[in-house]
Amino acid sequence: MLEKIGSPEDLKALEPEKYSALAEEIRQFLIERVSEHGGHLASNLGVVELTMALHLALDLPEDKIVWDVGHQSYTHKILTGRRDEFSSLREFGGLSGFPKRRESEYDCFDTGHSSTSISAGLGLVEARDRMGEDYTVVSVIGDGALSGGMAYEALNNASRLKSNFIIVLNDNNMSISESTGGFSRYLSKIRVGSGYNTLKRDLRRGLSKVPGVGESLVENISQAKMALKQFMVPGMFFENLDITYVGPLDGHNISQMVRIFEEAKKIDRPILIHVKTKKGKGYEFAERYPSRFHGIGPFDIETGKSIGEKSGISWTEAFSHSICKLAGEDGRIVAVTAAMPEGTGLKKFGSLYPERLYDVGIAEEHGVTFAAGMAAGGLKPVVAVYSSFLQRAYDQILHDVCIQKLPVVFALDRAGLVGNDGETHHGIFDLSYLSSLPGMTVFAPKNKYELRAGLEFGLALDGPFAIRYPRGTAYAGLKDHEAPIELGKSEVIFRGEKVALLAVGNMVETAVSVYERLQANGIPATLVNVRFVKPMDTELLKELAPEHSLFVTLEENVITGGFGEHVASWICDTGVSVGLLKEGIPDCFVEHGATEILKKKLGLDAGSIYEDIIRRLSDSREG
Repeated sequence: MLEKIGSPEDLKALEPEKYSALAEEIRQFLIERVSEHGGHLASNLGVVELTMALHLALDLPEDKIVWDVGHQSYTHKILTGRRDEFSSLREFGGLSGFPKRRESEYDCFDTGHSSTSISAGLGLVEARDRMGEDYTVVSVIGDGALSGGMAYEALNNASRLKSNFIIVLNDNNMSISESTGGFSRYLSKIRVGSGYNTLKRDLRRGLSKVPGVGESLVENISQAKMALKQFMVPGMFFENLDITYVGPLDGHNISQMVRIFEEAKKIDRPILIHVKTKKGKGYEFAERYPSRFHGIGPFDIETGKSIGEKSGISWTEAFSHSICKLAGEDGRIVAVTAAMPEGTGLKKFGSLYPERLYDVGIAEEHGVTFAAGMAAGGLKPVVAVYSSFLQRAYDQILHDVCIQKLPVVFALDRAGLVGNDGETHHGIFDLSYLSSLPGMTVFAPKNKYELRAGLEFGLALDGPFAIRYPRGTAYAGLKDHEAPIELGKSEVIFRGEKVALLAVGNMVETAVSVYERLQANGIPATLVNVRFVKPMDTELLKELAPEHSLFVTLEENVITGGFGEHVASWICDTGVSVGLLKEGIPDCFVEHGATEILKKKLGLDAGSIYEDIIRRLSDSREG
């Protein structure tokens, strides 16, 4: 059946009695493809029927679906003609794991970060109405994403809307009260029915015209109705925002959802439809361990175990070991996570010190200011977060942490290129935006040993401190090079002349390879572990400049506003005579793909950097 589905129209041509069988085919297809390429599995298995119901009830691509985060859009992609492209899922040049407007006319809005779909959907609704067009907009948001403050800001804004807007709350583990028997189902049916809503509108208009008592009569009836709803309707939070609430519905009952969606399209106000789904549905291991199968690499379907040998501990694990040990020595150390204790390495910390781990939900802005408050009260908070997600809290870092010079430590995981999740997840801007903040110290360790030492240094520092490290296996080389950490001081690993390699964080490993190639080619070089992007070690630069003709900065960050530009500014300001080659990421967004492939494409691999240096030295000689 699945091979015959190339568009939503093909799905609509299918007999309803075959929907369940198709859903199972889709699940089997997803399990097989994700087991080969990796990806987001549990979330996608949970929304198969929900996605089918939306495609049956809507007229895509004229109608619009905005997927919050977007990692649950695989079934949507299958049903819109992209099934054959799953052989390249999340590979360089292949199918994205998230909605992409450039990929298909059925993707109306790019997503990748949480809690954005209601805002985007509301914007589409306003554009539709102002342009005089007539299509349906549906924003799908999960219960986790609904914990983000941006979602509530959007709901508050949506409450003023006087035209149709459908919000689907995909709830796979939410504490909204359960419905009470058949009466709640009855309410869900009649409240989206056109007869009920027409009667309610006409009754209000008629009563308000009764001389002398009309308006007060309408008000009394409204108050009585609201009092009854407080007891009977489970979604009063939304109702109080003038957003009609329907549900909870069985998110795996296609016919029921289709009926509700079709009726919801007729209502001239915002409506929230609450559906209950099971994350990981249809695959035993994903149902049992939904967190592990949220985002997973290739795995064995029979056992559920990941494929591939681990070559060493990851940077995340190195952070986990370090913070746990340091917290055992200092009871003032606390940790903050934005709904990612496992992803950021804080799960072990939480098991050892449960009262000292604070999971604030998907609320990075709140998490940062919350940490600032704890720091002001004498604690030592560590905010562990993915680099790309910390971008959301730039204002809080600036206003609530840096202006007050509060000792908050930011542990930035996934800094640099992260690979297959693409533009929205690469952590390639943190060096730029963090180093722009007065009073912020920005540190990047060269290996797993220096991560521990850097974290310890940051916790002892009386001010804001950011330590950034990449995804993947932690570098264990250069163990014997452990110069004590001093504020704003770099570490010279190998001293030579002519070329000075100034490497930031995980680029030290790459710089070692470049250094070896230069040495083999008879070019003596200096290798510096920068450590501190801010404050920058200008004394070392001043010392190295007379002995070297070329500085080469290496950073897995955009060049714009990055370490290389800070060095360029210093050269310009001081007037020293030394060439500069900035190796980093150009002013662009980087697509998805394996990290090794992306580095090669961007010229950040050792071979490309070595060739750039040889070319620059050759140009200098010819000049």
